[in-house]
Amino acid sequence: MENAIRFSKVCKKFDQTDVILDLYLEIPKGKIVVLVGPSGCGKTTLLKMINLLHKPSSGNIFVNDKNTKEMDPVELRRGIGYVIQHVGIFPHMTIAENVALVPRLKNGKSSFDQTKVDQMLQMVGLDPKIYRNRYPAELSGGQQQRVGVARALMSDPPIILMDEPFSALDPITREQLQDELIRINQELNKTIVFVTHDMDEALKIADHIIIMQNGKIIQQGTPDQLLRRPVNDFVREFIGEKRLSSHLSHIVDDVMIQNPVTISPKKGLAEALKLMHRKRVTGLIIVDSEKKYLGLIDSNDIYNRYQDENLIMQNILQNNAVTILTGTPLSDAIPIIQETHYGYVPVISSDGKLAGLLTRASLIDTLTKPYLERKDSNE
Repeated sequence: MENAIRFSKVCKKFDQTDVILDLYLEIPKGKIVVLVGPSGCGKTTLLKMINLLHKPSSGNIFVNDKNTKEMDPVELRRGIGYVIQHVGIFPHMTIAENVALVPRLKNGKSSFDQTKVDQMLQMVGLDPKIYRNRYPAELSGGQQQRVGVARALMSDPPIILMDEPFSALDPITREQLQDELIRINQELNKTIVFVTHDMDEALKIADHIIIMQNGKIIQQGTPDQLLRRPVNDFVREFIGEKRLSSHLSHIVDDVMIQNPVTISPKKGLAEALKLMHRKRVTGLIIVDSEKKYLGLIDSNDIYNRYQDENLIMQNILQNNAVTILTGTPLSDAIPIIQETHYGYVPVISSDGKLAGLLTRASLIDTLTKPYLERKDSNE
């Protein structure tokens, strides 16, 4: 994979204090790469070294294969989008003037492109007709942050740096802007380096996560790789046990549908079809009066033999379908449900009674739950 940014043996000191230590890092093109870690770990310093707001004490940084030591810092910064926590838009300029700032600095006032400004505002969810001539004081915090993103995109930079841009916003606005960022980058394929201390935010938006501590990279990888294989207790603690205690520690009892749709073996095919239609299901579980599992029936089984009015459930039920015992680890159940063509597997107790139904939908609900529990962030 082609890299947009590369750090080679980079160190950074402030007043003889080591902040970044012997850093080697490659940041791939077109991805959202999130730097995450506790306060003081060096993530913001690392970010600011990319556009030379902080110069490395030693080592080399390459941006698009060019050594930043050999580049004019001003020109470098004008080719990199930059979004910070408190926006940094100018209160005396209109929204349109703020968005067009970088091209105007590079090419003069005559380079103002109203059409491009309107496109950028539209992209970040701000109606140009409503917002282009307003001033920052007339906008909410979330709207101002959208303006900051639009300004960063305006000159079409290949790289965008974002330093905790959403951390000061309310949770709902923050979620909306995270979604917007993901959507925008799916369209534009920018290289986005994003700093946050919020692990939930990192897991949501990142293609690649870099976890830092004391100026060093402790672990990096995709969100899934970090969740599955944290390298040490620091990473495990920072990710959080609630996120790590995920899917594979469950048993099927935790995931199954407790009250699946069942039918008596003595019911006819027309009755079964009516029940399936009412319950919006494609199959039924057949149980006797004691809830003992007898088999299952799929819609195809009914349609293929519907013309025979003498048939009842016990005549056509499938009693050789795969089942799972209660207490089975979910890790063992996943391959089973992936292979079944029904899309569901009955869960049976040790005495042969129906306990529940494991479906692909219920499985997905459990697998994604750690990502959806935003309210538990950093507790």
